[in-house]
Amino acid sequence: MEETETSDTRNENQTDRYRRLVEESNDVATIIDTDGTITYVSPAVTRVLGYDPGELVGNTGYEFVHPDDRERNADAVEAVLETPDEPQTVEIRFKHADGSWCWIEATMRNRLDDDVIGGILLNSRDVTERKEREREFRELAGEYEALLNNAEDAVFFVDVDASDDDVTFEFERLSPAYERQTGLKTEQVRGQTPQDVFGELEGAELEANYHRCVKAREPISYQEELRFNEGARIWQTNLAPVITNDDVTRLVGITRNVTDRVERERQLRRQKERLDEFANVISHDLRNPLNVAQGRATLLDEQTESEHLSPLIRALDRMEAIIMDTLTLARNGATIDETKSVRLTDLVGKCWGAVDTDAATLEIAGEMTFQGDRDRLQHVFENLFRNAVEHGGTDVTVRVGRAGEDSIYVEDDGSGIPADRREEVFEPGHSSTSGGTGFGLTIVKRIIEAHGWTVSVTDGPEGGARFEFVMSQSE
Repeated sequence: MEETETSDTRNENQTDRYRRLVEESNDVATIIDTDGTITYVSPAVTRVLGYDPGELVGNTGYEFVHPDDRERNADAVEAVLETPDEPQTVEIRFKHADGSWCWIEATMRNRLDDDVIGGILLNSRDVTERKEREREFRELAGEYEALLNNAEDAVFFVDVDASDDDVTFEFERLSPAYERQTGLKTEQVRGQTPQDVFGELEGAELEANYHRCVKAREPISYQEELRFNEGARIWQTNLAPVITNDDVTRLVGITRNVTDRVERERQLRRQKERLDEFANVISHDLRNPLNVAQGRATLLDEQTESEHLSPLIRALDRMEAIIMDTLTLARNGATIDETKSVRLTDLVGKCWGAVDTDAATLEIAGEMTFQGDRDRLQHVFENLFRNAVEHGGTDVTVRVGRAGEDSIYVEDDGSGIPADRREEVFEPGHSSTSGGTGFGLTIVKRIIEAHGWTVSVTDGPEGGARFEFVMSQSE
């Protein structure tokens, strides 16, 4: 009898230890029999699922499992019954006491032959937050793959291995756009160094930029030239480091083929250089002898009477005007690099005062401030004012104002420009007056386009000409 009592006492003590362990655990301990009926639930169920243990005991656990997960749950129970020595883990959605669904990870153990715990023991924990993170990661991974597969720019990934004070770089993946544009495939380059893929010289140049990015620990941008099957290619590359546990473990590069753009820029630079040479020839080699001829003609006119002198002086003055307009075209048609804030009334007032307007009248309707090159824009308004006076008469009225959020107009009440001639008035050499050079409106268009704006000509409200500038930016 004493031995039996000792055995009973031992079982009771073991049961007490199990109970204390279960009740103090953060996991929910549940015991179910073979048909799934709940025979015990630990107090942790109140904290985790909001139930009082008595609300669950005696019920079939399947009732609280999401319909879509019941088959998977039943399969796990069957598996643990068939193979008692192998625990089964299953993730299911379980109904919370408030009616919502939460994700539970349950580990099942067969304890049907256990003298202390009879039944299937489930240790369950709430993994809703983890499942939500996993869902977000899957969505991000899907978005990442969609972005990578559809991006027009070429994307590449480089693994960084830093050991023994030496950093090595190996390609890990290329985007479809990179593969299309270069002919390289991920399978070819994975695990290869830049020198393996591109050769010693170009590979060393790539690695120098990669080292620079690792050292800076921040994104860098640079232009590089790589040769592929189709010949030399020029790429604009942005390279960013991926930092894990304070170490740069990967580089992500986004690169764009800018060969055509660079070639155009080079061609434009060559054209500009030739234009500058041309302007220098006009400015020095032509103007110097012209000034000599003008001076001699003026002296000759003072000393001699001849019907040929006046036409000669007018022709020389016209040559000077053409040279001035040609220089203006050459020096002001380039793209605007820097702009400043310009007030319309200040600019218009200064330009009107610089032009011989006789009895003409200026009206300014509305104020606006915009970004532009003030010096070049002076040529625009001065030429338009001269054009209005030349074609509209000395008593013409000129109006300047704001035509919208991002547009300016200059109009007069003169004779206007016929519809079939509105495009040709901007062509070089076109002039409807005998004394004009034909470059005035050409200069207007070139400077406006250099700002990235557009210019058009229409009828004014009083029948005169109306020029409108539409700006790309305004304030």
